[in-house]
Amino acid sequence: MVELADATRCRLLAALEMHELTVGELAAGLRLPQSTASRHLKILADQSWVTSRAEGTSRWYRRNPELPADMVQLWTFVRGAMAQTPATAQDTARIEAIVAARRARSETYFATASAEWDSLRTELFGTRADLGAMMALLDPSWTVGDLGCGTGSLAEAIAPHVRRVHAVDASPAMLTAATARLTPYTNVTVAEGSLEHLPLADRCLDVAVLMLVLHHVPNPVKALQEVHRVLKPHGRLLITDMRTHVHDRFREQMGHVWLGFDAGSLDGWLRDAGFSGTRYVPLPVDPNAQGPALFSCTATMMPKPAFVVA
Repeated sequence: MVELADATRCRLLAALEMHELTVGELAAGLRLPQSTASRHLKILADQSWVTSRAEGTSRWYRRNPELPADMVQLWTFVRGAMAQTPATAQDTARIEAIVAARRARSETYFATASAEWDSLRTELFGTRADLGAMMALLDPSWTVGDLGCGTGSLAEAIAPHVRRVHAVDASPAMLTAATARLTPYTNVTVAEGSLEHLPLADRCLDVAVLMLVLHHVPNPVKALQEVHRVLKPHGRLLITDMRTHVHDRFREQMGHVWLGFDAGSLDGWLRDAGFSGTRYVPLPVDPNAQGPALFSCTATMMPKPAFVVA
C-alpha cells in the first residue's frame, strides 16, 4: 500500500476520518496548496481510500467507510503511529476550527433569518410543502376514498403514496376539472355520486376522507352510514370541516346547509352511524384566511355484529 508511504496522504486521510470536508477546507486545515491537496486526494480515491460526492459546485470527501479488512488494519497501524505527533495535533485543531466555523455560519444564518424563515421557505418550496411530505406516512397498501373530491387536489396529493384512490363528487363541473387533473395517475378512479349514495362497493376503502363537504349534506347521519358501508372493518374516517360559525351568507352564496359543526354533535352522529373513537381537534387559524376556523375529526369504522339466533 504505497499510497500511505506519503505523509501528506496520511494527514489527509486522518482529517477525512474525522469529518467530511471539501478540498478547500482540507487545504486550509493542513496548510497545503489546493493543487497539492487535490493531487493527493486523486491518488487516495483511485485506490479507494476515500470517497467523494458532488454537492452544487463543491466536492466533499471522506474516508471510505467500507475499506477491506487489510486496508483497515494497515490504516489502524499508520494512524496509531501518527497519533502522538505535534503535527497531527495541530492538523486536528485546525480542522475542528474549520468545522466549528462552518456550523457557526449556519447558526448565524438561522439566527438572523428566523423571523423571515416561513416566508422564505414558502418562496423556495411552496405553501405547506411539509404537509405534502407528510403524505408519505400513508400506508402504500391502502385504498383511499376522497369523498366530495371537488377538483381533485387532495386526491392528487394522496395518489403517489397509496395503492388506489377513489375520487367521488356530485358536481359534474367539479368532476371535469378533477378528471383533467388526475389523468396522469393510473391508480385513481373518478366517479359521480353523492355522499348518501356512493358509487363504491361494500368494504372497499381503508380510509375515507370528507374534506370540506359534510356541511353540504342535509342528513349527515345518512351520509356517515353510507361511508360506514364502504369502509373495511376498522377502517379510518377523516373529516375536515368548519367549526360552528355565524356566517349566514354562506347559505346563500355557496349553498351550505350547516354553519359548521361542534364536537358534541359530530360525535353523536358518528356513533349513530356505527363509528367509535371520535377525536375532534380544532386546527390552527391561518391569519390570512377569511373563512371560518376549521377542525379535523377522526373515527374508526366498527363492524356491525352478526345477527345470532339463540
